[in-house]
Amino acid sequence: MKIVLSFLCSFFVVLAHNSLAQEVATEAQQYSFWELKNDSFNYGEQSILELWAYQNGYGNNDLSDIYKLRFYQPLSIHQWKGMMRIDTAISSTWGPNAPGQSSGQFSAGNTMLTIWGMPPGFLPAWNLNLGGRIIFPFGNNGQWAVGPQVSASFVPQISNKFILSDFSPLVRYMYGFDSKNNSFAINPSQPPLLRTLQLFPTVGLQLSRSTQIRFWDENGILYNSAGGGWFVPLDAMVTHSINKHLLFAVGASKAVVQTFQSYDWSIYGKISIRF
Repeated sequence: MKIVLSFLCSFFVVLAHNSLAQEVATEAQQYSFWELKNDSFNYGEQSILELWAYQNGYGNNDLSDIYKLRFYQPLSIHQWKGMMRIDTAISSTWGPNAPGQSSGQFSAGNTMLTIWGMPPGFLPAWNLNLGGRIIFPFGNNGQWAVGPQVSASFVPQISNKFILSDFSPLVRYMYGFDSKNNSFAINPSQPPLLRTLQLFPTVGLQLSRSTQIRFWDENGILYNSAGGGWFVPLDAMVTHSINKHLLFAVGASKAVVQTFQSYDWSIYGKISIRF
């Protein structure tokens, strides 16, 4: 299983590069590889505010409820353009294995800052977004974590010819470490330090003019590089745009390979406002 998944991960990265390389090589032709074009630098001009709600199950009658606020802001600094994303959350754990003093009580969850873009003239043959994420040690998450990421987005040359709306792969590696004032000795209940490869082979399918189904958009594939093990979910989310400013979405995720422990299932939804 590890060999197969490692091959799939390698193929996932190479596919993004080869798709782009083919597009560059056939610039004078009518269509690019798979009739897709690179749309990685379409950051938009509007800010986006999203309210998310999740419930996760862990296979032992334990549940967690999470409410998350997420904000996207396009960035433009001289010739550099990109995107900034901020996530903050409150969470609560329920069930027989939850700590008695915190069961049912909400506390601060992860707060994350993610920035991505492409510096002008840097690796022009790749045309990929480079970026990184920082996780701050708030609430019960007693560790800092940082991680570089690489992403791209490809869309059909002719938008109404295919049901495919986009293929947007992302690779990120998160590395956690102790903060001086929040070590395991001070907070022994904190989770193990992150050493996690995150793969998002995101695919969007256009069901109608305003409705999509998106796979591996919110929850991706994880590999624990510290102790080994894979977590592979089947993740799908249906989005529906009411108008150009308002979007609703509901989704679900179910673990299909879990040699690295995470949730067993997850249901979630969001309200997204553009302004």
